[in-house]
Amino acid sequence: MSATALKTILAEVDPSWIGVGEDALAPELLDHARASALGRRMVARWLAADAPALLAPQPGDGFGAAARRWPRLRMNRLVRDLGALAYAPAIRSEVRREPVRRLKQALDNSYLLALDSLVWDGKVQAQLGAQLSAELDAALRASEDDHLLFDLLDRRGRTELRLWAERRDPGLADWSRLLLPRTTHEAASNLRGHLPPEAVERLYAHHGARPLAA
Repeated sequence: MSATALKTILAEVDPSWIGVGEDALAPELLDHARASALGRRMVARWLAADAPALLAPQPGDGFGAAARRWPRLRMNRLVRDLGALAYAPAIRSEVRREPVRRLKQALDNSYLLALDSLVWDGKVQAQLGAQLSAELDAALRASEDDHLLFDLLDRRGRTELRLWAERRDPGLADWSRLLLPRTTHEAASNLRGHLPPEAVERLYAHHGARPLAA
């Protein structure tokens, strides 16, 4: 078990994963646990039930590899791009001036990604396309700022990542859950993905190789 990887995991994990209800670890006790080797091992055993792939014993640098490769900033960028791409059918069909302006301004390069048919052709069944358009429109109408839009895209992006990673990189699927409150994932548990695996893998490879400072 790599001490460095374990420190990285425990520094970033959301406290809601450290026990539930009366068994939850108090914040001050969690701070103490993070500061000692014994405490870190105890918390790791606690987390293992929810993140078995991430925390499974592995030789060499294998332990906690997803946490070391995917710090929060890199994960957030990947999730946002996946969300924008997942809503590509709705984004491409939006032609009204003000919504287009807001989408361009809020999403920046993620907007261009959503328009790129070489990454994904955006073909979905009519019912799903209508649903995506309605959800995007509701997020834009509900608030003048962009937090609801970002929440919408990120919720979808996390779902697409989790469903892909559960088959291709289970440690990453575990890590993506641990970074956010347990309730965040429970609220999105009924969402289904629709991005092709190759589109998700393309963004995964791109962001995995992209310097954090870029």
